[in-house]
Amino acid sequence: MEKAFRPNAWLRITPDNIVTVMVSKSEMGQGVSTSLPMIVADELEADWKQVRFKMAPAGEEYRDPVWDMQTTGGSTSVRHMFLPLRKAGAAAREMLITAAAQIWRVPTGECEAYRGMVRHGKSERSLTYGQLSQRAAGLPVPPDPPLKKEGQFRLIGTSLPRLDVREKVNGSAVFGIDVFIPDMLYAAVARPPAYGAKAISHNREAAERVRGVRTVVELNTGIGVCADTLDAAWRGRDALAVRWDNGEHPDMNSETLEKILAQHLDKRGITARSVGNGERAMRQATKKMRATYILPYLSHATMEPMNCTAHVRHDRCEIWAPTQDQSGAQETATRMTGLKPQQIYVHTPYLGGGFGRRLESDFVEEAVELSKATKRPIKLIWTREEDVQNDFYRPATCSKIEGGIDDKGRLIAWNHKLVAPSIFSRVYPQMVRNGIDPAAVEGAADMKYEVPHIHLEYVRVDLPVPVGFWRSVGHSHNAFTVESFIDELAHAAGKDPLEFRLGLLRNHPRPRRVLEVAAEKAGWGGPLREGRGRGIAQHFSFGSYVAQVAEVSVDEKDATVKVHRITCAVDCGPVINPNIIIAQLQGGIIFGLSAALIERVSFAHGGVESTNFHNYELLPMSQTPEIEVHVVKSRGKPGGIGEPGVPPVAPSVANAVFAAAGIRVRRLPMKPEVVMEARKTE
Repeated sequence: MEKAFRPNAWLRITPDNIVTVMVSKSEMGQGVSTSLPMIVADELEADWKQVRFKMAPAGEEYRDPVWDMQTTGGSTSVRHMFLPLRKAGAAAREMLITAAAQIWRVPTGECEAYRGMVRHGKSERSLTYGQLSQRAAGLPVPPDPPLKKEGQFRLIGTSLPRLDVREKVNGSAVFGIDVFIPDMLYAAVARPPAYGAKAISHNREAAERVRGVRTVVELNTGIGVCADTLDAAWRGRDALAVRWDNGEHPDMNSETLEKILAQHLDKRGITARSVGNGERAMRQATKKMRATYILPYLSHATMEPMNCTAHVRHDRCEIWAPTQDQSGAQETATRMTGLKPQQIYVHTPYLGGGFGRRLESDFVEEAVELSKATKRPIKLIWTREEDVQNDFYRPATCSKIEGGIDDKGRLIAWNHKLVAPSIFSRVYPQMVRNGIDPAAVEGAADMKYEVPHIHLEYVRVDLPVPVGFWRSVGHSHNAFTVESFIDELAHAAGKDPLEFRLGLLRNHPRPRRVLEVAAEKAGWGGPLREGRGRGIAQHFSFGSYVAQVAEVSVDEKDATVKVHRITCAVDCGPVINPNIIIAQLQGGIIFGLSAALIERVSFAHGGVESTNFHNYELLPMSQTPEIEVHVVKSRGKPGGIGEPGVPPVAPSVANAVFAAAGIRVRRLPMKPEVVMEARKTE
């Protein structure tokens, strides 16, 4: 059998003319299985009809070149892989051209790559990449191949159909929950209902009497039941009848957690940013504004609950996991099995949503531990209740901001105290420098507004609730506080909120441009239906600039917020696939809108009270507004797109609520009772 032409880890070409691009980033709906192959294929000058993709295994060669680990997060897939993948495609193209030139005995300069073949114009000869693949495989790989100029791109910048659509539509796509391994057992885990709770007793014999149950395994996280079917595993888990103690924080509930957050506003924090002299500037201000903003814990609520299939043997361990962190899964299995990394094989199926939750390896650890104990392949599937109650949540936060305006209506001082738990102290403690968690302050420490005097103070609060990366991370809460307060300052200064922002961004053309485009497309300043208002917000995150205008109304009787329309403008630098960008912005807007209007994790009796979608609500389709996305092209560096659509949603809606009803909402979510309470304070 003839071997494939594989000049690097990222692509291979077989004699049948098929080009397969290896995708090292997890596909969780964001389109990397199309956008990354597009980058390779364009530089390769491939025929798109012949391009396929394959998810890469865990391996050194597939590590992110910037982060040095194989992981998908931070909206970095295109940002980090754009240049390496272009070079990979260009190197293969040059080798194929050289192979053709050698066969025809002509100078390489007379040969041209075009749509999956190399052509020699003078003699009108051509050879397909498949025909050239064996010859090219014997050539040296050019270390620094010439790249296309922007005007030469044929695929990049076009809305090509996604490569993963067909199998997702016809049902053949394999997600983690679809994996089946011969001889496997299903597993369910009984978990403590409160943080730090320990099992007092359980009925192992009753569980083992359930038909189909094979064994009961005590884990670090609870008690596992392994069975022939998932139903038997669930029934066996119920039969355990575990009695738990009250845990380490039996009196913890939503109210006590919020009280602790608020109390920390009175504590001295660590300076995260300091420009000028905020105290002196505030004394000189003719008008001062103060506000406090409170945001709740949020769950990831992925469509596909956590799951993992693992098979541990004496000389290898295979893992099938819908994970965002192949390196983490490999490291977890290495630690638990004692095997070498090269003996750990991680297969990545499609992910039914990630949003940062699948950067964790807790579900992988449980499956590996159960397989190791039973010496059988184990398929572990969490229930929705387990998923909601055992999450690593978006941190709850509390902010107090003070702003000073001079006699000309200019913002001259900004003092911000931010209270938030630390994500990095658990996940990447080496990233916490001088006591500052970068995730906690992002979006506040790097805000683009040109204010002569700025002081940002971070107060870390340690609470029992585990926190983790959630779509757009710290930007999700800091954009709400910053953009809501900017709006308050604009009205206090007697200025239009759009013009006020533009005045603070005189030296930042990219955010100015997205603000102007979003405002123009939304009809900013134009007539509205009675009872409606428009609100605007902009935010920079993950290398991209996004502005949004929300059009809302507020029911006069029950204070229900109705979002009618969101107009969005985005500048993410070079555009790979416009349709994917639009889809991601639409998804991010809906995701952020759900958090702004409805979502909140509730706590009681030392644990999580929320269990499923009846008490952890998500935005229904009936409440999804009209969404309009405009892509603003620029020559900036590639920016991320999976997360930047989320941060501006909540503040644009809150600002629109004020425009429509004169109510300042400083607490999320904007449920009717929250809006009603805010109305009373106006």
